[in-house]
Order: sequence, then C-alpha cells, then structure tokens
Amino acid sequence: MSEPTGKRAVHTPGAPRPAGAYSQGVEAGGFLFTAGFGPQDPVTGAVPDGVGAQTAQVLRNVGAVLAERGMSMRDVVKVTAHLHHLERDFAAYDEAYRAFFDEPFPVRTTVGSDLMRILVEIDVVALLPDPGLPG
Repeated sequence: MSEPTGKRAVHTPGAPRPAGAYSQGVEAGGFLFTAGFGPQDPVTGAVPDGVGAQTAQVLRNVGAVLAERGMSMRDVVKVTAHLHHLERDFAAYDEAYRAFFDEPFPVRTTVGSDLMRILVEIDVVALLPDPGLPG
C-alpha cells in the first residue's frame, strides 16, 4: 500500500528489527533506500567477530530487505559504509564486500565513524524494477 507521500515502507523478518523510529527500507521515486544495518543476526541478535564476518552479515541483512521486494545486490546503485576503524579494517571489509557485488560495482562511499559495539554499518540505494518491463 502506498503512503500519501509517495513512499512505501519495506519490512522483513530476514533483517534485524529497527532499534528506533525508522523503517528497514523505504521505496520512493523509483528507488529502494535501506536503513543503515549493523552485523546483528536477525534471529539471535549475535554479532560475529571481525570486520570481514561483520561485513558479510551486514550485507546479508541488506540483501534480505532487497529480497523482500524481489531484488538483489545487482540492483544496488549506491553504497554508504561506515567503518569503526577505517584504516585498520578497510582491506578486510573490501574483501568481504567483493563477495556480494559484481561489476559494474555500485558507487560507494566508505567513511570512518564512531560506531557502538560494532565494526561496520552499511546502507544502500537500489533501483526498483521498471513495472513496465518483464521481469
């Protein structure tokens, strides 16, 4: 159901529940925007050790929101990633990230951030499928 503002929330049990007043994802203007996800397992709440394992879990969480709308990482056009230890962890993060994306890679911004008890947080923007195209 569309909201009066032209945006539609996306919810899935396959990603961690919001910890505050935000949606897991929102469709608007032909795009799906995800929340910034951390590495929490959506079922157990467990956080894996190490930035590589955390990056993989974050991207599985993001992927669950995309999958709720029949989308995949191939539809992602923009990634914003926050690393708690940017210089120390960038190589391991990038290696784990590459397992989820193929060329042409989405554009990406990676910044250092003061994260609470996690090493990585990522949000994405994905292009919604054209409803007029077979799919």
